[in-house]
Amino acid sequence: MKQRFCAVESPAVGDPLAGTATHAERNLLLAWPRAKWRRNLRHASDMPEAVSERLDALAAAGRRVNLIHRRDRPSHRHRVYLMPENRGFEVEREALPDFLTAFERGDSLTPWETDPPAGALLLCCTHGKKDKCCAKFGFATYKALAATVADRDLPFEVWESSHLGGCRLAASAMLFPALRKYGRIGERDVRPLLEAEAGGRPYLPCYRGDARLTPVQQCAQLAALEWLDARGHSATPQLADDAGDADARRLVFDWRDGARGGRLAVTCRTDTVVRLDTCADLEGDGATPSEVWRATGVEPLPT
Repeated sequence: MKQRFCAVESPAVGDPLAGTATHAERNLLLAWPRAKWRRNLRHASDMPEAVSERLDALAAAGRRVNLIHRRDRPSHRHRVYLMPENRGFEVEREALPDFLTAFERGDSLTPWETDPPAGALLLCCTHGKKDKCCAKFGFATYKALAATVADRDLPFEVWESSHLGGCRLAASAMLFPALRKYGRIGERDVRPLLEAEAGGRPYLPCYRGDARLTPVQQCAQLAALEWLDARGHSATPQLADDAGDADARRLVFDWRDGARGGRLAVTCRTDTVVRLDTCADLEGDGATPSEVWRATGVEPLPT
């Protein structure tokens, strides 16, 4: 019997990438050997209870916690990154409870502080214990991203990551501090994605959206970006207005490319797709209906 994968079936049912970039703005990223990760995105099998309890408390207070991994890292000395603060720390395992308590209290973290990331931080989900698509597609993409960055000396620090959301959209990646999320990254996408982001631009074929925007705003922004790109403009549309209801919205964006600029109106409507959210659904309830946003039109406005 042929093995099925949610990430293969997702595009087949018209499940869109746009509007799926929901992610917390405040993040704590903790290096921990991937072999020890549990299904929970912030827990590991050899993690001291005092550490897991502190991480859970931070998550409950609104700070997203992800585990990250690179093979060149020592197993018991942990790199910690805080985003959007863009701060880096080196913490021995036995000192992690003290570090996390100090952070939670707002005390000085100077004893552990080290350099921030060497360039933009690019996380690629390889969390196979969460979903087999993240192992199958995510790890291959991580290796390609890391190799391309090293070969071409690009300004990124690439790490494996625990669950980033949207297993069905594997391979998924998240860029900090820009908070841009990507999905369905294939081998052919790796180099152009990195080159686009090195130039400060999102790579549109795999773009899920800007996590600082709502799902409908992410959907509309991508439509505006594609409209501008098709006409040779390199610009980031800035949201000026968002009006409508739960089923239909009209969003207005201002854009500028050098001396040229303008205003675009993007209309979006809700739609329903019947999809697998994760591979676990293959053995559970199967595909279920989910509401998504789709852009239905882009119109230039007089300025």
